[in-house]
Amino acid sequence: MADIFDVVADSTRREILGVLRERAEIAGDGVGELSVSDIVAALGLSQPTVSKHLKVLREAGLAQVREEGQHRYYHLVAEPLEHIEDWLYPFLAGNDAERVTELALQTLKHEQRAFAEKLGKAYAETAHQVRSTTQRASTAVKGATQKLKP
Repeated sequence: MADIFDVVADSTRREILGVLRERAEIAGDGVGELSVSDIVAALGLSQPTVSKHLKVLREAGLAQVREEGQHRYYHLVAEPLEHIEDWLYPFLAGNDAERVTELALQTLKHEQRAFAEKLGKAYAETAHQVRSTTQRASTAVKGATQKLKP
């Protein structure tokens, strides 16, 4: 089996992985198969070039194929990429929490980021309303206390 770093070092293979990842996200089932011809069309590469790179990805465990007659349908297997993540993490973690946070945010799906943004805005608005109400109540109590003094 080829070293995972050698496999992803090639830009064409990274592009193929990106196409397979996008398809998995669209499918919503974590698999999202694409035929070789779909990958060829998406990347504008020749079929032999795509097939050569798919073989490398398959041998590295990053892609799996399902054969149906003359057709081959590929899907992404992301688990081997965890080796890269594990290797990179100590370089990113250190004292640079902001970079780690950014990396974590990049891994969230678009919908999760949108939800987190809405939740953050709702929290900020609620906190502002609570502060405003507390200040108004405090002012009202002070005013009422002043009126009660002889």
